[in-house]
Amino acid sequence: MAGSQQVLDAAFRRCGVLKFNRISELFNMAEVLSKQPRLPKGPRLTIITNAGGPGVLATDALIDTGGELAEFSIDTIAELNQVLPPHWSHGNPIDILGDADPQRYTQALDIAIKDPNSDGLLVILTPQGMTAPTQTAQNLQQYAKTADKPVLASWMGGVEIADGETILNSNNIPTYRYPDSAARTFNFMWQYNYNLRGIYETPTLPTDDEAGINRTQAKQIIQSVLQSERTILTESESKNVLAAYGIPVAQTGVANTEEEAVKLAESIGYPVVLKLLSNTITHKTEVGGIQLNLTDVEDVRWAYRDIQTSVTEKAGAGHFQGVTVQPMMNLDGGYELIIGSSIDPQFGPVLLFGSGGQLVEIYRDRAIALPPLNTTLARRMMEQTKIYQALKGVRGRRPVNLSSLEQLMVRFSQIVVEQPWIQEIDINPLLASAERLIALDARIILHSKDTPEDKLPKLAIRPYPRQYVAPWTMADGTNITIRPIRPEDEPLMAEFHKTLSEQSIYFRYFHLVTLNRRIAHERLTRICFIDYDREMALVAEYQHPDTGKCEIIGAVRLSKLHGTQEAEFSMLVSDSVQRRGLGTELLRRLLQVGKEEKLERIKADILPENRAMQRVCQKIGFHLDRSPDLVEATIEL
Repeated sequence: MAGSQQVLDAAFRRCGVLKFNRISELFNMAEVLSKQPRLPKGPRLTIITNAGGPGVLATDALIDTGGELAEFSIDTIAELNQVLPPHWSHGNPIDILGDADPQRYTQALDIAIKDPNSDGLLVILTPQGMTAPTQTAQNLQQYAKTADKPVLASWMGGVEIADGETILNSNNIPTYRYPDSAARTFNFMWQYNYNLRGIYETPTLPTDDEAGINRTQAKQIIQSVLQSERTILTESESKNVLAAYGIPVAQTGVANTEEEAVKLAESIGYPVVLKLLSNTITHKTEVGGIQLNLTDVEDVRWAYRDIQTSVTEKAGAGHFQGVTVQPMMNLDGGYELIIGSSIDPQFGPVLLFGSGGQLVEIYRDRAIALPPLNTTLARRMMEQTKIYQALKGVRGRRPVNLSSLEQLMVRFSQIVVEQPWIQEIDINPLLASAERLIALDARIILHSKDTPEDKLPKLAIRPYPRQYVAPWTMADGTNITIRPIRPEDEPLMAEFHKTLSEQSIYFRYFHLVTLNRRIAHERLTRICFIDYDREMALVAEYQHPDTGKCEIIGAVRLSKLHGTQEAEFSMLVSDSVQRRGLGTELLRRLLQVGKEEKLERIKADILPENRAMQRVCQKIGFHLDRSPDLVEATIEL
């Protein structure tokens, strides 16, 4: 279900790259971003036109490419009624009629641009008897500077509107000869912003993101299967891997005989489900390997024999190793989902999310993403599917706990990231309802035991480097954790910057930078959202023993110099913990990271008056090259 084109699209989204199918769209987008840097906050467009046909064409193009018409507030409609003729469209598109003059355009735009339900405006003008294209353009130019949302224009009519078109373009309002092109460009702007938000929105971190994870247990299950010369895990083994990562699974017992199946069914409680237990078959329904809603002993006996007979006839007796028994789960207003992963030849492990169940390959309602996930990226996957609207609650059904589903998807991506022997894995179905999330069935296929470990597929995106997480105790006995930075640290980094003196800021940046600039979201995303390859940043985290509240008290960063095996480092330590050995330890850890990352040299520029930093560097083994304006610290690794 995860085709290579969809994987490429997922890679583009993860990088903030926008894909075009037409070269004209590429140039349109380049132009609009150069003239209207304000990106729409949502997909809702307001259209103002003096002709119904172009307005309808723009609407069709908008909706066909994923946008929406803005729905005006009651106040907006009332204000428009006061300035427009009685026969205006009374909705969106705002058809201000063919006799509209520049004043009517301006009045309609003044009102529409303030509506909170609108994310952008498209103004369409066609040359008619009362039209004044040049004057209307002159009136429109002011909005390029004052509007808090993008304003696009479609001046139709060739030479008749050329002067007005020139005025708009010279005042940074992009123009389009055809309104459908403008509508599509608006959608591209929104999609671009949506992709960037998916990358740079600060994800949430669970209270204890390691709770319930037993990586060793999952690895032992996988290694045991490989040692037994198998690549297919049984359903029970697959569920145990999921459970090792804290993913809730349906209670499952293994029965190798008819009598064992009956005993398990009675201990679990009726109704139950019997499923084929096989070391070789993964798609149980294709061989008649599932029997549902069994309500008594005779049902269980019959189901066991029926599954055995069906598998023997369709695949051979050697493929039947017994059955699994689990409780029959009622959907209870819930939904069947699928979460899976397979290997793409170019991008390595790829994640899938969507509508699940037996008809999953018929509906093909799915989204593709690259691991690892955080909560924001997990939500973005959901939003790309049709089932997402149902998960939010429809027709009286209570919504699914989407936050819990996000966390489950993050845990699933951890399995894919941390267990490289897995070739394919899926949960289908994952039962999602207002009350619970539970894996009803699971399937895992491994790479062959003969595969060299260095030939196992690599992740396209480097995961969080957990190997660099380690505790440390300061000289005064304070226990801290030194670890790589993560996107979820943005709020902690903002608080950290509030603890820094002007001198610390001056020594770090060589000039004073205001607090507001230092903690701006756009800046902190560049600090916290790193790829752990071109950059590596370590933070010192202190957890207050009484309140349990975490604080960042120091940070050190390594930035590779392009095209070399060299890197520059920088450091900041909270004023309250300076001169207690933290800076020295952070730099020592950073050098170790540099060695493991195969760097040859690390250096930094230090102000001459920053003698404390110079002493730390000398203590670690840096060579200092002094000049009147700068001290260059260098160490060969």
